[in-house]
Parts: sequence; structure tokens; C-alpha cells
Amino acid sequence: MTTTPPVPPPPDGLPEPADRQQTAPREAAEPQADPPEADEPEADEFEAEEPEPFSDGPPPLPEPMLVLDGTLPEHPAPADEEAPDHGTCAVCGGAYDEDGWCTECGSRRPDPRHHFSARPDDHVAAVCDRGIRHEDNEDAMAVWADGTGRAALVVCDGVTTATRSAEASMAAADAALEVLVDDALAPAERIVAATDAAAEAVEQVGRDFPESAPSCTYVAALVQDGTATVGSVGDSRAYWLPDSGEPRRLTTDDSMAEEQVQAGIDRQTAEAGPMAHTITRWLGPDSPDHTPVVTTQDVTTPGWLLLCSDGLWNYASEPRALREVVHTLARPEADGGEAPHTPSSPDPLDLAQALVDWANDRGGADNITVALVRTPTGQDGTHG
Repeated sequence: MTTTPPVPPPPDGLPEPADRQQTAPREAAEPQADPPEADEPEADEFEAEEPEPFSDGPPPLPEPMLVLDGTLPEHPAPADEEAPDHGTCAVCGGAYDEDGWCTECGSRRPDPRHHFSARPDDHVAAVCDRGIRHEDNEDAMAVWADGTGRAALVVCDGVTTATRSAEASMAAADAALEVLVDDALAPAERIVAATDAAAEAVEQVGRDFPESAPSCTYVAALVQDGTATVGSVGDSRAYWLPDSGEPRRLTTDDSMAEEQVQAGIDRQTAEAGPMAHTITRWLGPDSPDHTPVVTTQDVTTPGWLLLCSDGLWNYASEPRALREVVHTLARPEADGGEAPHTPSSPDPLDLAQALVDWANDRGGADNITVALVRTPTGQDGTHG
């Protein structure tokens, strides 16, 4: 038989455990009175609190909806937004989309850097073109004229094997022109100062892109008071091509080909050789020297002052050969340009473009830049 040991009483002040508590027998519960009910509001109170329906007028109708025996309020149709103009396709005349593709024929919009031109007045113009064989245009030009007979021209040719040369050539051309238009210095001094500014601009490109080694050639001309003052570094050239009289190349190349010519090799052979376009001086951070060789030429007689990159003179290097090309293009009705003739005076922009087209027709092996001044440069046929 199992017995349960007695449980000691709890300490003073604590209730007994539930199993030790003694409960009196539960008496029958007396019925409790219902709680007093809250006073219910009278009917009049409900009527006072509830607002009258549509007391503020009928609610607004949702729009749009059908209204029988009535009309909907009129709303003006939203104005059609004008589509942005991304240019016109030169191939078919269709519109380019925002990504530069023709929506009609699918042609790609050309990069504006690939071909651009300038014509500051009736006597001065320039065209810069990518050519045919190069994917990019690393040439650059900048021209200026004030309408009184003064003009400034700059042509730069980026070195293809040097990175960031496209940026370098453009920076050099713009920086040089900014100095050339300031007449605080004499023309020859301005040519030198402009060359310094161009060289600094190329070096700045190198600082902006430390991984690069930008380089370019340079030729600049300032026309003022009947004289052209010319300076160059590298193998971009300037020519004087009079309508009559002896044409002249105004610059001497800084190149291996030129050194070979000076050593006695004929020019045609030297300029066709593998080292023909290896330059010995240039504008750039690693240039040994950028002091320009400065030359002057009287330009008071009718003719053309022509600055160009090697993309043009590759196909007509000698002054007489280049003048024949110019005269033929200036007077296409002439008999093939077989003999010197006095050309008409076409718009210099038209002639510059014709020279670019002529070089492209012969292969367009390099970028092509042509800058022209038709002389005399004054508005009345004389110098201003």
C-alpha cells in the first residue's frame, strides 16, 4: 500500500498550493440582475445626426461615361509632340533615328568628324575629309578671314601610329588659329607663337590622357598686307600656285624622304619609298623640337595659296603638277589641263571639295585636308 507523505505547510505569508487549498462547497449561484441598459437615443436624435442626401449637390460623374440624353464635357485632344530631328540620310533622304540609323534604308549616319568644311568669306575655305581607306579622320583644319583681306589658315595631320592623334590635331589647329587672329605681334612672330600654342595644346591632350602619346604635323599661314607668312613642322605643306608665273612650294618637309632628296635621291623615288612618311619633327610631348621654319611669299597677283596634308600631295607633289590639277578643276571645260592656262575664279569651297574628290578618286589612301586662299583677297580685287 502506498501512502502519500504529508506536505509541510507553506512559509508564512504564502498561499497554499492548489492541491492543499480547502474550498467550501459551492452554493447555488444566485441569479444576477441584468446590467442596466444604456439609454437609447430617441428617433429624433438619429434624424438630426444623419446628413441629408445630396445636401451639397449631386456627386461628380465619373469620366468617361455614357450620359443618356446629354453630352459629355469636351476636353481638348492632347497635342502631338514633335518628334526630334536627328538629321536626313544622305543616301535616300530618309530620317535618322536617335541611334543614327536611317529609318528608310538602314544607312549609318556618318561621323561629323569624318568630313567637315569652313568658308569664312568669299576668298577663303577649307575641307577636311577621312579619305577612303582610313576608318577615322585624324586630320584637322581651322581657317579665319575678316573680310578686309586678312586671313589665317592651319592644317594639322595626326600621326596614325600615335594614340589620341585625332584630338591632338584638332586641339593644335584651334589653338594656333586663336593666336594668328590676334594682331598684337608681327606676322612672323605670330607664326612662331601660334606654333608654340599648338604644341602646348597637343601636350595638354597627352596630360588629359596619360596612357596616350598624341602627335601631329602642322602648317599655318597668315595673309596680311599682300604677303603670306608660312610656318611648318612635319610634312604638311603650303604651296603658292599663281595663275601665271612659277609655282612654288613654301615649306620643307621634316621627313626621311626629304633627307633622302637632300642626299641626292630623286623626289619621286624618295616619296614612294617605305620611309617616305616617317617624320623627323612633329608636335607632341616627345617632339625633339617644334620651332617652325618661317617663309614669306608675295600674294598680290591672282593665284591660290594652298595648304594641305599629305593625303592630297601624295598624288601631286611637285608644284607644277599640283597647279595643273588646280587649274583643271577650276576650269573643267579646259582641254584636259595639258598646258598652263589662266583659270576662272571658282568659289574656294567648291575647289577645295573638288581637290578632295580628286584625291579620293585616286585611292584616298590617307586623310585629306585642303585649305585655300584666292588672291588678291580684298573685296574689291585688291588687298584691304
